[in-house]
Amino acid sequence: MSLNKLTFFSSNANRLCIILLGFFIFASICITSSSLHALEITPFNTKNQSPIIQVYGLPAAGNAILLSPGQKEFHVMLDYTSNYVDDAKAGEHIVLDGETARFTLNGRYGLIGGIECGIEIPYIIHGGGFLDSFIINYHDLFGFPQGGRDQAPRNRLLYLYARDGVEKMRIDSSSSGIGDISLFAGFQIYQDGKEYPNTVALRTSLKLPTGDSGQLHGSGSTDLAIWLTAGSDHKLASGHWTIFGNAGVLVMTDGQVIEEQQRNLVGFGSVGAGWSPLSWIAFKVQLDAHTPFYKDSQLRELNTDAVQLLIGGTLSLSRQTTLDIGVSEDLIVNTSPDVVFHFDLRTRF
Repeated sequence: MSLNKLTFFSSNANRLCIILLGFFIFASICITSSSLHALEITPFNTKNQSPIIQVYGLPAAGNAILLSPGQKEFHVMLDYTSNYVDDAKAGEHIVLDGETARFTLNGRYGLIGGIECGIEIPYIIHGGGFLDSFIINYHDLFGFPQGGRDQAPRNRLLYLYARDGVEKMRIDSSSSGIGDISLFAGFQIYQDGKEYPNTVALRTSLKLPTGDSGQLHGSGSTDLAIWLTAGSDHKLASGHWTIFGNAGVLVMTDGQVIEEQQRNLVGFGSVGAGWSPLSWIAFKVQLDAHTPFYKDSQLRELNTDAVQLLIGGTLSLSRQTTLDIGVSEDLIVNTSPDVVFHFDLRTRF
């Protein structure tokens, strides 16, 4: 590879590196001796961010340990997604080319009797973004396939689905707005009370059609999810490790996104593990999966099970505050985005 090409790659990666480096520097400055305690390892608080999936009420796994009575937890999250799909088969054509920023405010409150409630409010921004050149040069550097991204217009926004020559969905101009608001509840089924506990919780969420489905800020459907989530924590000579998982179902009314082909029932689940060698840091890996949200299609983007891998970790900024940083990749190609950068700032009080 020539020096010019390496220089070009470095310049395109610069903005992304500055963002990630800034988070780590901020975290390092904030870490103090007050964070010298066992760091709780929880699942990543994210889901499939495909523009035609994130509109539905697919929930994140959730913590298997519910809040104590009167305890409050607040999240500020960012999922920044780069999408690229251009596929055609049997009279169907789908293009998902663009970048989406999903900012989410999430609050939970502990009630008596091992019950908690909460609310989640997303804000969605669709646009052409800036990551295309970075991803193209990254793929070139390591010899990864481009999948056609290098032949498409740079920093384009086009979310399109057509069937038999008729457009069923087309988003080609930037937009932003409130997404579909969700209400949450949870019940602690089991907790053994140990310092490194085994826990099981039953969770449910109700997503309301508050976002504009015509701009892919919402689905137009009312969605109810019910799932079990469990965790098991274990002490090591240095730190501790946790395994966690969840499984559930999502039931949806008829929505307004490719509505003729929408399914009304989806199964979902995840499994993951984390290791905290020190009191201020944990490393995590997680697999998320779900059944298709659409039917009557030959395209895997619509009618194939999705599996994505998330890797990253948690930084403890204080005894009450943590920062999750993660990156996701699509293990079943084109069923979830190329790459998602996930940030979750959480505090309890």
